[in-house]
Amino acid sequence: MGTSRIALGLVGLAVLVVASMSIFKVDQRQTALVMHFGEVSRIVDQPGLHLKWPIADEVIDIENRTFMWSSDNMAVQVSDKQRYLVDTVTLVRILDAQKFRETVGADLDLARQRIETRLNAALRQTYGKRTFEAALSNDREVMMQEITNQVAGEAQALGINIVDVRIRRTDLMKEVLEATYERMKSERNAEAQNLRGKGEALHTQMKAEANRKVLEITSEGQRKAEIIRGEGEAERASIFAAAFQKDPEFYSFYRSMQAYNKSLAGGGTSLVLSPNSEFFKYFGTQKDGSQVPAEK
Repeated sequence: MGTSRIALGLVGLAVLVVASMSIFKVDQRQTALVMHFGEVSRIVDQPGLHLKWPIADEVIDIENRTFMWSSDNMAVQVSDKQRYLVDTVTLVRILDAQKFRETVGADLDLARQRIETRLNAALRQTYGKRTFEAALSNDREVMMQEITNQVAGEAQALGINIVDVRIRRTDLMKEVLEATYERMKSERNAEAQNLRGKGEALHTQMKAEANRKVLEITSEGQRKAEIIRGEGEAERASIFAAAFQKDPEFYSFYRSMQAYNKSLAGGGTSLVLSPNSEFFKYFGTQKDGSQVPAEK
């Protein structure tokens, strides 16, 4: 009786072991390859519990979620012979699990190496047709689509789909960057010198123009002033002439007084003239001809 129980227990244990070896679980993020003596017998992509032949079947889990691979500092050369460093992000997903197993042995790292090799070639080819400015312009989207299309063929042969390729950064190499900075500095200095020269020339031109206008305005003002002064002098002479014509004797007297004032204004003035000189016509005589007594 005891032996029967032991045997029954062993049989039950064997059944449990065989049952556990016959059941496998598939995660919703995975695809399962059921290998029968090393050959793919079926592909299971439905999540849950599934059956397989114990010992004879082997299950290989293949991730079916989207992977993001970053590739940094990939050297490229553009059409102007300058070299740049490019950082990219590649989104991939395994679509054909059987092909993925057959080509790279379901080794994701090996698949990444092969795809990055093709990506590097695609970058060099795409950048080589353009200038650096194009990579920073609206042409960037077209470039990323070209790269995606070129890498897609290599990835498809591995059972992988290229979801997208994004360019994160495009920078000059260090030595090229320094040379570019120096060139830009020289160009800006030359441009500044050119602008400074144009400014000086414009300043000189404006100053000369202003001086010319000042001279023209001053000359015109002086001319008008001379004209006005001449007209005033003429009007003054006309007024005096009209006034003096009314009393010629007074005019003669007025002119003699002016002559006396100018001649005898200085304290040390000496005149040697005859007392009967015309100059003394109004000096010391009255209108009736009698002598004016000299002041004591």
